[in-house]
Amino acid sequence: MVFDIRRYSIHDGPGIRTTVFFKGCPLSCLWCHNPESQAIEPELMWRENRCIRCGACLAACMHGAIWQDQDKIATSPERCVQCGACAEVCLAEARQMMGREMSVPQVMAEIERDVAFYDESGGGVTCSGGEPLLQPDFLRALLEACREREIHTALDTSGFAAWEVIESIRAYVDLFLYDLKLVDDARHRRFVGVSSELILQNARALAARGHRLVLRIPIIPGINDDDGSVCQLGAFARELRCLNGIDLLPYHHIGAEKYARLHKPYLLPDARPPLADRMAAIAKILQGFGLKVKIV
Repeated sequence: MVFDIRRYSIHDGPGIRTTVFFKGCPLSCLWCHNPESQAIEPELMWRENRCIRCGACLAACMHGAIWQDQDKIATSPERCVQCGACAEVCLAEARQMMGREMSVPQVMAEIERDVAFYDESGGGVTCSGGEPLLQPDFLRALLEACREREIHTALDTSGFAAWEVIESIRAYVDLFLYDLKLVDDARHRRFVGVSSELILQNARALAARGHRLVLRIPIIPGINDDDGSVCQLGAFARELRCLNGIDLLPYHHIGAEKYARLHKPYLLPDARPPLADRMAAIAKILQGFGLKVKIV
């Protein structure tokens, strides 16, 4: 189940890359900027500003979830069964189903269009999400197909999976982009929805086996931007052998409007991006642990 394939990506690993976004995630980060990635099932996204009021969706919906409200088309999320019939007839793409089943050959056909760019730039393919480890069989088959074509692979993951799952795919991953939000277990449970223990344990196991790792740390004001949390992250990162560095990702609220399109509440409505001075200070703290740090 894939919800997007983004070509010419330059922020998901080295060189020019194609990023395949897997649907489904076991975490529930309050700041998630891809809410369409959370559920593994396809979901209807409604972009009202694109609607041309042609009325095609009214006729297509068999569940009474869409109706004419004066000069607007209204939608009831309670009545919607996510069948996708309205999206099929929406010429303006105001209604879109986020998530579709794809086979490995279908995804590889998209990837292979850009092989020349990978060769020239030192790029490749990044599997992201959502959480790719939630679909381990498909992930492994895709990584194996990339290995056969000698395409560099990166896995953008939270690391929240049984070690047996990671063991089954790690030989086919050239670079792990390992997302880490907090070390403290209680705070991790509060803001991410799960314990940090398995995530830290798997990071240590990958590093001990010599895998190339880049830690990707989103900086969320009021959640993990305090000196104590940053020092915990730095102390943990210092333990990891083969660590290629840390990418700091400042919080942004660009994805907040997606929640309304999916009829979901955004749980951090008052959050603001961190100031540049604070990002620089956080980078300096981490560099004090002897770490290579980049603000992305």
